[in-house]
Amino acid sequence: MLTIGRTWIRELKFGREWSLRDHILTVEKNGLRTFLLERDSRIDKIVISLARPGESVRILCVKDVIQPWSKANGEPAGAGLRQVLSNVTVVTCGKIVGFQEGIIDMSGVGASYSPFAKTFNLVLEIGVVKELTARQHEECVRETGLAAAEFLGKAVLCQPPDKEERFASLAPPVDPLLSRIAYVYPLLTQGLLHDSYLWGKNAGNGLPQYIEPHLLLDGAITSGNCVSACDKNTTWHHQNNPIILELFRRHGRDLNFVGVLLTCEPVRLAQKEEAAAKVIEIAGNLHLQGVILSKEGFGNPDADQMMLIRKFAEMGVKTVAISDEFAGADGCSQSLADTTAEADAVVSVGNANERLLLPPQAVILGPISDFTRLAGSYPQSLHADGSLEIELQGIIGATNELGAQTLSCREI
Repeated sequence: MLTIGRTWIRELKFGREWSLRDHILTVEKNGLRTFLLERDSRIDKIVISLARPGESVRILCVKDVIQPWSKANGEPAGAGLRQVLSNVTVVTCGKIVGFQEGIIDMSGVGASYSPFAKTFNLVLEIGVVKELTARQHEECVRETGLAAAEFLGKAVLCQPPDKEERFASLAPPVDPLLSRIAYVYPLLTQGLLHDSYLWGKNAGNGLPQYIEPHLLLDGAITSGNCVSACDKNTTWHHQNNPIILELFRRHGRDLNFVGVLLTCEPVRLAQKEEAAAKVIEIAGNLHLQGVILSKEGFGNPDADQMMLIRKFAEMGVKTVAISDEFAGADGCSQSLADTTAEADAVVSVGNANERLLLPPQAVILGPISDFTRLAGSYPQSLHADGSLEIELQGIIGATNELGAQTLSCREI
């Protein structure tokens, strides 16, 4: 059984020593910098900053967001106590290697679109030595962020959490009259810096596969991709997947949660067809009545999602899909690159092409010189007064396709 213990922080600050007292986390910045520099010689420089809710701070070229955690040595995956800092993150940012990445505004209009405007963020701006390839560059930044998150998480290792929640291996159906529901969880696995990692290894080599969901809540998946910021599943999103959490909480109450089918989003059509066929083969042994399908990215991954919806319909299995839209700034363009008649229950998490004007921020973290290379921006995006004109797709987590976003709708 896995227990997740959550500790709530009401203030994050720098100080002369590490401490966690009265829900105030103090970070000894020089010690953290020394630890990170000594563990990876590929780092050329690292700037450590804080960004707190409501502050006039803009974080640029964000690569990943990670929840700090700790776990006692020797406890296997999916078991023991995993302690997390609920409203604290490690944010990595730096020079854009390929393209895309995104921003987080801690105040103003942009703050209402990202969940990370409401968290206390330890920001690492990481520069690497010149000799590295693009993959080595991203690997260095990714591993540095994970190391910092684990280092930060040690603050809660010896403290009782504020709240505990337990997740066990799924028992046989509690009530045979309840529908058997599975979750199909695609990971971006396209190469070209569009990668995800399962237990530290590139996930594209071992998918699709069935996996017990409590394992995924124990840090199994790491983000390594550079897709548009709005629908990038950061490591934080994988650590806090709301679909898995909700299915667990409803298991045995109004549905039978039978597990997760991890799958991939490859590039070539033949690979997509092969992956979809394998998912259906695994699903055939689960005797399902319903499936929830999430997604990561847009365009190419639309084909994977629609292919699966079509194949599940052929099995007589009902599907609910989650997707964002790219419908143009006016919302009038075709919003998905692919569709199918069987996709009759799709939850939209927003139009990523919606255009915003974000007010200036007093503090800029990250490389402003790379801003116009962000997805959703353009050469004239940065105005003389420091305000930004950008599409929603440039904001980290704005249209997250796991449903961990702040957009909602109302009936008119």
